[in-house]
Amino acid sequence: MIFDDTQCQLGEGPLWHPEREQLFWFDILGHRLHTKGKHWQFDTYVSAAGWVDRDTLLIASARALHRFDITTGEHVELCPLEADNKVTRSNDGRADPQGGFWIGTMGIEAEEGAGAIYRYYKGELRQLYAPITISNAICFAPDGKTAYFTDTPTQQIMRVELDADGWPRDESQLHIDLTGTDFRPDGAVVDTEGNLWNAQWGAARVAGYAPDGSFIKAYDFPAQQTSCPAFGGPDRNTLYCTSAAVGLDGPDEGKTFAVTTDITGQKEYRVIL
Repeated sequence: MIFDDTQCQLGEGPLWHPEREQLFWFDILGHRLHTKGKHWQFDTYVSAAGWVDRDTLLIASARALHRFDITTGEHVELCPLEADNKVTRSNDGRADPQGGFWIGTMGIEAEEGAGAIYRYYKGELRQLYAPITISNAICFAPDGKTAYFTDTPTQQIMRVELDADGWPRDESQLHIDLTGTDFRPDGAVVDTEGNLWNAQWGAARVAGYAPDGSFIKAYDFPAQQTSCPAFGGPDRNTLYCTSAAVGLDGPDEGKTFAVTTDITGQKEYRVIL
């Protein structure tokens, strides 16, 4: 079940690169991008990525979106992201079916309402939702018509209908209500059947929900602070999950896990710059 035994302080943003057949993930607090057997060190928080081509990632840092060369480790800034706001950093993010990249921000100390959710699409960065305290669960239905997201402290995963270019067309609506439970929604991903798989912080699990929001089942992991899932592997039926060691001292906290499932994940979408 342990895919990589590196203990991340705040493991996040797993991305299965479909052309390289390779998993990338981040340690936000460690300022690192990881892949198995290797990491790249940054000078600030990095949290999420999308793939542009075989050798290029779009990476979100605390202050900008960057074009990152996997082969050389070099990166150049594409556009600023709350560059003048020293309170915030990037957090959860994912590419959408139309080739856009959604990225959330939050306060470095989780300051209430300090963050927002943005979309970068063909060179334009536009704010979609604010205020947000802890942006998470950004993911998309396979038909490209629905996006999901959460502000973790609300314990509510929202859905919003998208237009043909991937921009929200209406107000967001409640999709999954976890209020009154011990489940705090963190990162999420949607499979090919439209089921949403959500890592739940503090609950040591990734839980699945049908398109109507009803609970399906959960996969348990040996780390309390499960943070974000991703589907990958040759058949896209491996469920990866990052976790966070911050504040904990268990032997498997902060490690990255993998379990074979009977689910097929969507291929991660290419970001169009």
